Amino acid sequence: MRLTTRGKMAVTAVTDLALRSHGGPVALPGISARQGISLSYLEDIFGALRRAGLVTSIRGPGGGYTLTRRPHELSVADIVAASEKFMSRPAADAADAAADGQALPSAEMTEELWTSFHSRVKDYLQSITVADLLQQQTWQASAWETTERESRPAPRKSVRTQLPARNVPNSVFALGRLSSA
Repeated sequence: MRLTTRGKMAVTAVTDLALRSHGGPVALPGISARQGISLSYLEDIFGALRRAGLVTSIRGPGGGYTLTRRPHELSVADIVAASEKFMSRPAADAADAAADGQALPSAEMTEELWTSFHSRVKDYLQSITVADLLQQQTWQASAWETTERESRPAPRKSVRTQLPARNVPNSVFALGRLSSA
């Protein structure tokens, strides 16, 4: 499993989609504006997610994308794999491997390390669902609101203003006029 910016953006966008869908479609321009991801990049990512069957698209006014599975049934690994699956990959990896027709001894020595690493990363990402990310997002938002509320200064108590009694000067100029008279 390759971990790239594309996979990260896909997870971010799907989390935003799940957070705001409320049973209806979410338009990509909204996700683009909220997450700071270019619209054309999102269109490319969501095309791959749609081909993988993770989202469906609805055309026309009020259209957008919806998840095909419930958030607790969709893992981060599924999103990353789907977003990378339909991306064209350079042939450089294959060319490097076939350069002399056999694997380099140093590559053989570390192959098990990288295979184990990728397996553990995949297992970890498979264990996290979109529902987990939504729960974390909700918890962080409520913690931020609590912190924000606690850091605000206490509201001032309203002070009743006293109006001056009649025939009492209410400014320096009025006082001057009263004393010169």
